[in-house]
Amino acid sequence: MAITQIRPPLTDTRKYLKTETVNDLCHCSSVTKLNCHLTMSVHCILALLILVLTLDDQVYSGKITGGHEAVPHSRPYMVLLERNMSDGKKKYCGGFLLNEDFVMTAAHCQAKSYVVLLGAHNVNSNSEIQRIFVEQAFPHKQFNATSFVNDVMLLKLTTKAKFNENVTAIPLASHDSGTLPKSCILSGWGRTDKNNNYMSPKLMETTVTLIDNKECTMENFYCSQGDTGPAEGDSGGPLVCEDGKAFGVVSSAVTPHSGGPDIYRYSKIPDSRNWIFSER
Repeated sequence: MAITQIRPPLTDTRKYLKTETVNDLCHCSSVTKLNCHLTMSVHCILALLILVLTLDDQVYSGKITGGHEAVPHSRPYMVLLERNMSDGKKKYCGGFLLNEDFVMTAAHCQAKSYVVLLGAHNVNSNSEIQRIFVEQAFPHKQFNATSFVNDVMLLKLTTKAKFNENVTAIPLASHDSGTLPKSCILSGWGRTDKNNNYMSPKLMETTVTLIDNKECTMENFYCSQGDTGPAEGDSGGPLVCEDGKAFGVVSSAVTPHSGGPDIYRYSKIPDSRNWIFSER
């Protein structure tokens, strides 16, 4: 998933964490053709998602540095979102489970149709992953595809998620108190290295520190900056902070015109709570 450049304003360049094109997904029958370097059983289940995905280009240089593999199933709210595009390709985003019926992700992750994967850690293993189709998508009515303000979306599942030790919901942060959380965690299956053309088959996580940025506050984002942050394939995942609550949704990145590390932006969940509960 490469970052797509947006027409820049005077002070910075905005870009979203675009997901990769997946007509090159490694199915059981296409490993040799795609040179995915996987040894697979001839009995593997085609329904099992093989997340070794070739990126469609190499524009974005960001990566999750200082990250590590999450303890298996320690983030049972995490969702891998399979997006079926109108051109027949597949792309991927992250997401998180709000309850048995709804998943939250980023509004820029819109597609023709969706399947959510629940209970995953290593998506290459034949584990008990729940695959559920999405009945209806509800992007925020005031989502701005240029500024990425209100970059949140709800997905209603066709059938209820089956809660177990590997599949549970995450609580949402309450209304904004005006103070920044001290430390937050990001999780996802996105790309882990700018020199690696594949998403991670295992769930990764890293810690970020939020910054006090006037532009972020005005546009209703939480922001972090530096070498550690979300990468390709992580859009729509949760920013989990104090008390294990979801405070934000991975949205976009800004490259300062004056140079320096990218600023990563997360749509504020506290600012969207009224909309979230009106749609559920």
